[in-house]
This record gives sequence, structure tokens and C-alpha cells, in this order.
Amino acid sequence: MEQYHLLIVDDEKNIREGLAQFFRMEGYAVTLAEDGAQALTLLNKERYSLVICDLRMPKISGDELLLTTKKSQPFLPFIMLTGHGTVENAVAAMRSGAYNFLTKPVNLEYLLLLVQQAITTQKLQSDQEEVQLFLAKEKLNIRQHFVSGSPAMQRVYQLIEQVAPSKANVLITGESGVGKEMVANAIHALSPRYNQPLIKVHCAALSENLLESELFGHEKGAFTGAHAMRKGRFELADNGDLFLDEIGEISPTVQVKLLRVLQERRFERVGGEVSVEVDVRLITATNRDLLQEVKEERFREDLYYRLNVINIHIPPLRERREDIMPLAGQFLREFSLENQKRIQGFSPQAASLLQEFDWPGNVRQLRNCIESAVVLSDGETIDKEHLPIYVESSLNEVNFCINEELLLEDLERNYMEFMLLRHQGNKSKVAKKLGISRKTLLRKMQLEE
Repeated sequence: MEQYHLLIVDDEKNIREGLAQFFRMEGYAVTLAEDGAQALTLLNKERYSLVICDLRMPKISGDELLLTTKKSQPFLPFIMLTGHGTVENAVAAMRSGAYNFLTKPVNLEYLLLLVQQAITTQKLQSDQEEVQLFLAKEKLNIRQHFVSGSPAMQRVYQLIEQVAPSKANVLITGESGVGKEMVANAIHALSPRYNQPLIKVHCAALSENLLESELFGHEKGAFTGAHAMRKGRFELADNGDLFLDEIGEISPTVQVKLLRVLQERRFERVGGEVSVEVDVRLITATNRDLLQEVKEERFREDLYYRLNVINIHIPPLRERREDIMPLAGQFLREFSLENQKRIQGFSPQAASLLQEFDWPGNVRQLRNCIESAVVLSDGETIDKEHLPIYVESSLNEVNFCINEELLLEDLERNYMEFMLLRHQGNKSKVAKKLGISRKTLLRKMQLEE
């Protein structure tokens, strides 16, 4: 058990020694000072849990000691002792940061209560400051992981910062490989639950019966092979966060049980009758269109709205191409260090191929691509021959064929169609590559704005 250390400051020997005897009997460590000057010297040398201080003392008064100490130790609580004639001064000391004051003669039981309350309050303030400091550092670290020049991903990060402190359930949507688990990690790390568990379950990897046991646990003898009671993921995540990946894959039976937990914050283990109560914030992820699943009656509507309190949608990499090269650069540094290589960057040809590829596997595929390129590279630059064959061959999937029977006007139009296909319909980009204005492109293609 932690022992708290009090500093008792009073120029009256009988008072300070009487207080010392009382608090030592209550289990406190006590140091004595006979005036403010001696107390200031002690405060500069050692840390104390609380100061009990007389208001009127020689050399340095109690209120002067309070003001000086608060500059360097703002959370250190002071309880001031005063005579009846100096109550106004004691009230002024409270305005300067004293926790409370008592008039002499002191009621020791009441003073003990004040000391306990003050130390508890100080500890909460100190813990809160540590939490805020940790969260500030964690925000900086996480922002560095969100290497992104796109407005879309900046909005995702802003949403993460907004939702993290809350208890609201979060549904993360997006294609496979966009980084849904990374978003779940960031939400947990930036929340007040950061020092509690973040438990993860991949729902698609487990059968219905296994998933039910995994989530809710089971009692001994609940089924063949259940040789002992086992806690489920909800219990293990108590006071923390539970991340359920691929939530769209769960069966109707598990959906019903999950809905009950969200409504009542309690459940029974498989084969059990005793209710287990939990405080868990649920973070779920899916690459499915859950609203469409609801319309087709494959996913419960009431569960959908329970899960989708906050929706964070991560767009695919092909829709935020400005993120490709910053991400590629981050992965290049990571894998160069891991493989003890000094690769400085990408050749123009390699960078162009990376930038133009559609990345159907999104960030995960890009990461694997760069890891492969780093392993294959024997120089200081990643060149196109170091990239997987699918990256270069993809540019040839849309072919432009010249038919000599075509009129020049039709040939021009066909080439513009080819360029639009190659650049995913981005008219401004195609116009720039062709050296014409967007308006001219629209006119020649007979397209509407």
C-alpha cells in the first residue's frame, strides 16, 4: 500500500509535533518544518503528498510559501491553519490555490478527512495530466502513420479524433486492404480506454458455433471438449474495446445474441445461466454494403443501427492517388531498414507505374509490392524491373487499336475514349495529358459536364 508523505509547517512546536504524532499513527510519513523558509528548502529537495501549513509564521508566511510552491508544483495540495483573526487571509489563500483551511484549535478527525480528500483529488488531477500527455504523444505517433495528402484521409483522421473519447459504437467500412484495422487501433489508442484491452476477432474465420463461444465464452461441459470454463472476448475486453472484423459475415443466431449484449450490456456464457455484465465499446468493420444486406434480409436492421452509431468510411486507394507515393515512401523506409538496405527512392518509371496502377488490394497490396521490390533491389533505387509483373502489365490491359478504315475524327475520338478508360474517367487529367482544355475534350467527345 502506498504511503503518503506530509509536510507539517508551524512555528508552534506543540502543534506541529502533536499533528505529526496523530498522522504517523494514521500511517502517514511526516516531515516537520518550524517556519516557511525551512519548509521551502525541504520542498525544493523532496516531493510531498500534501502540506499542512500555518498562515502566520516568521521569515516566510504561509501564504507566501503557498504562492511560491504553486509555481513549480501546481497540483500539491495545501491545507492552511489559521487563528480566528485571520480568516479573511485564509480565504484569500484559498483563492491562491489552497485546498482548504481550518481554524485553531484543529478538529483532528475533520483534518484527517480533508487530507484524504485532498490527496485523492490531487492524484486524480495528476493521473489526468499523465493521460493527456500520453494522448498528445499518441496523436502525434498516429498522425505519422496516417501518411496522407488526400482530403479524404484527413477527414478520416478528424473523425477518429472526434469519436475516440466517446463510448459510441463505430462501424468502419471500406474495401479489403484499405486499413480498417489500423483505424480501429487508432480509435483505441486515442481513447480514455487506451490502457485497457483492445480485443480483436476475425468473424469470417470462425464457424457459427466457434464464434459464439469465442465471443461469449463457455462453461465447463457446455459441449464436447469444453473441459474448463473459458471467458469470451466480451469478458476479456471489459472496460476496453472489442474489434469485430468482417461483421457482415456473422450468422442470424449470433446477430441476435450480439444485439442483446448491445442493448443490455450483459450475456450468459454458452451452457451457462449466470449473467455476465460488461462495459465494452464495440468497433466493427466490413467490406460489405451492410445497408444492402439489411434490404435483402441477411443482416438485422436493428443490429445495423446499433453498430452504425458512427460510420468511418475509408475510400479505396484508386480514389485518392495522391496518397500512393507518400505511402510507398513510408513502406520503402520501413522495409529498407528491416532488410538492412540503403534504398533512397524510386526511379521516375517505377514511380509512374505505382501512381497509375489501380491497386485493387489497396494499401495492403501496395505494402506487399514495396516489400517485394526492396527484397529484389540491389541498388539505391527501386526501378520498374523490381516491381511485380502485375503492376506494369496492368497498363496494357486497355489496348488502343488503330483501324486504317477509320476517319481521323473517329480515330481521335477512340483515342480519347482509351485515355478516359485508362485514367478511370478523370476528364481533367486526360485533357492535361492530351494538351487540350477540359472544355475541348468534352466538346470533341460530345460529353456533358
